[in-house]
Amino acid sequence: MGGNGFNHGHSPELGADSYEKCMEALSSLITSHKRGDGSNREAKFALMFKYMKFLGFEERINGLNIIHVAGTKGKGSTCTFCESVLRECGFRTGLFTSPHLVDVRERYRIEGLDISEEKFLRYFWDCWNQLKEKLCDNMQMPPLFQFLTLLAFKIFISEEVDVAIIEVGLGGKWDSTNVVKEPVVCGITSLGMDHMEILGNTLGKIASEKAGIFKPRVPAFTVPQLSEAMNVLKKRAEELMIPLTIVSPLYLEQLEGGRLGLAGDHQLINAGLAVSLCRHWLHIKGHLKVEKLDTVLPQAFLRGLSTASLAGRAQIVQDKLGNSCEPSEGEEKSCGDLIFYLDGAHTSESMEVCVDWFSNAVMDGSHDYNARQSGALGKNHGTHYKGSKKILYRCEISILLFNCMEARDPELLLPKLTSICPSILIFSKFSLSFSMALFVPSMSRYHLVTSVSSAVRTDLSVDTSWQSSLQRTWERLIHGKDGILVNESNPEHSTKLPAYQFLHGDSSKINPTGKQLHGNAVVMPSLPIALDWLRDCAKENPNVRLQVLVTGSLHLVGDLLKLLRR
Repeated sequence: MGGNGFNHGHSPELGADSYEKCMEALSSLITSHKRGDGSNREAKFALMFKYMKFLGFEERINGLNIIHVAGTKGKGSTCTFCESVLRECGFRTGLFTSPHLVDVRERYRIEGLDISEEKFLRYFWDCWNQLKEKLCDNMQMPPLFQFLTLLAFKIFISEEVDVAIIEVGLGGKWDSTNVVKEPVVCGITSLGMDHMEILGNTLGKIASEKAGIFKPRVPAFTVPQLSEAMNVLKKRAEELMIPLTIVSPLYLEQLEGGRLGLAGDHQLINAGLAVSLCRHWLHIKGHLKVEKLDTVLPQAFLRGLSTASLAGRAQIVQDKLGNSCEPSEGEEKSCGDLIFYLDGAHTSESMEVCVDWFSNAVMDGSHDYNARQSGALGKNHGTHYKGSKKILYRCEISILLFNCMEARDPELLLPKLTSICPSILIFSKFSLSFSMALFVPSMSRYHLVTSVSSAVRTDLSVDTSWQSSLQRTWERLIHGKDGILVNESNPEHSTKLPAYQFLHGDSSKINPTGKQLHGNAVVMPSLPIALDWLRDCAKENPNVRLQVLVTGSLHLVGDLLKLLRR
């Protein structure tokens, strides 16, 4: 039997530690401590068909009526819109996306909800044990993403969904999800330069990889692309003799006064593609006599577009710890507000979109949490209402919380963020700028799959040399020179920066780790320390609103969500 150091001959009894054993089993499928280099992709992909045969999925996946979506930017959002729309149309939906942020079960939604822990464990061990029993001595268990893809098919087949919306993991041609031979329809979202070490160093090469999901007799849809990418997509469609439809973005008037469930103007592009994919799916499956091309959206479509949700993408979260500071009747508010703006942007193009979203969100005050919890927003930006109580904020401070993988080029990402720092928007009475940038290492590790209940790392001896490099890049972009640390400090003896010094503009001399720094960029020893410092800052300043943009990595966003949920 093929092995990988973790062997279960049977499914563990469902119990308190069963889910963690499942996480250990998944972790054993990680074949390296960093993302693959793209070698032997074709050979690895060929193994997927053997695994499918072992599990009896070869013919059964055609009954899932799949919508298959690839792309560089927006494929998760497009899939989420598709799922929400078709669910509102009355169909039992399955959605497979990646990556997960807090818990692996986020990757699998049934009728709009993450699969339950009980069902996940049942399907997981069933799939695991079948593979263990049938593998030969010269064949290993599938790598992590291949197994997760196989598990998606297992779940959706077992749950008897009417439609499965499948997001490509990486690329397209050799991606694990491309074992789907007969999807109902394929979609390609916006293309850009990402994962170049695997997919190629030109937009044309990347487009060729994405077009690998095109299939004979299966119509394809895409959004407007740069000519280098569009030419490749059109050529591949012509070779397969399939129609390739270029879809225009939705415009606001089509929403009939409503709004998209996913924030940001760029989501109109993804929503437009989702609408076309859903219309075609309905037409092919016989639920729409004529594939309408008019601009009027059915009410079910409008409901689906407005209720779609996807964590970590243009998401606003008010720190719940602040609830303990809520004033009693007749008392003053005892602490300020701490609001996190989460977006896992990690490419130059997506970072530009992230900056636009963050700028608009803090400027117009249209916060999702505000609509749900706080009542109306005052006309003056610093005036907010909680119930009938008016709260005046003396100042609103914007802070950047950032990390990115070492494979990313910070010289492409950080300039997009610094561009808003000194700017004063013409129609605003105040300027939007980051008062401080915090660079933090990730808690999560590539070689471990964890859940929301997994222990949080408290070891502060993590290497922060990469974060120091990010800090120096930021300082150079802002001030034209590197930030210089006057002395080294032991992370275990870090001292939090008194909030009043930071808020009064003394961040050029003192920072949260106790190190002296010329500039406004700080390397934090860990994310928990950064969160504690931000909370202390809010607690000590009742008239201050801290607006923290968390970006650069979905891993960072997921780590923070995990801490906030605790």
